[in-house]
Amino acid sequence: MILLLMVVLTGCGDYQRLLKSRDPEEKYQAALMYFNNKQYVKAQTLLDDVSSYYKGTERSEDVLAYLARCYMGQKSYTSATDYYQAYVRNYPKGKYATEAYFQVGHCQYLDSPDARLDQDITKKAIESFQTFVELYPESPYAEQAYREMGEMYDKLAQKELYSAKLYYNLGTYLGNNYLSCEIVAKNALKNYPSNKYQENFSWLILQSKYQQMVNSYEDKKVDRARDAQDEYYNYITEYPDSKHRKEADKMLNNIRKIIKD
Repeated sequence: MILLLMVVLTGCGDYQRLLKSRDPEEKYQAALMYFNNKQYVKAQTLLDDVSSYYKGTERSEDVLAYLARCYMGQKSYTSATDYYQAYVRNYPKGKYATEAYFQVGHCQYLDSPDARLDQDITKKAIESFQTFVELYPESPYAEQAYREMGEMYDKLAQKELYSAKLYYNLGTYLGNNYLSCEIVAKNALKNYPSNKYQENFSWLILQSKYQQMVNSYEDKKVDRARDAQDEYYNYITEYPDSKHRKEADKMLNNIRKIIKD
């Protein structure tokens, strides 16, 4: 083993020799050495070379798990996801199963794009984490899975926040976009009840109701004023120290004038 380690670490010439070797065991052991030394590309290449040889044997499970780890080491999370998913399909109760189920979600979490972009991978990460915590609720990975799942829910909520703000900024352009803003914000609070943007959504709902009052026809203005007033009290009760308190109080004064008149 010491001699093999020396071979692996001596340079490119020995790596090229290993690539040409017809000894799968030598390649496999060298791949593990490269992996342990964080030379993931070399390890992956050697494991790919021997994967067909070990297919159907006990070692096939190890090869698949280490290939997934090599892609993780390269930060190639899409490929790592594919290999971890292949592992759980082939070895759902294998010796690396706990790691593999967790890493499917974790890789998708790491692959999740900015909230402004399509969030299909974010939703897949949540589904994968849910599967993991159902299967392994006592796993050491469970706490991290719940934390990262929460971050993914926040990202989905953030995407809805961008949509709600866009509708609000459009105002009355080509229709009542304030109503659309209100609907998006309410749905986000319902679908993501623990998200970190709750006050932002609540503030947008109050603003939207107020603007609908301001821009309404006279015969609907009083009813919308009462609706906005109710929303004001809901907001202030929930967020009494809000940074928007002064602006909200000014809204209430205008609302009361309309109701009184």
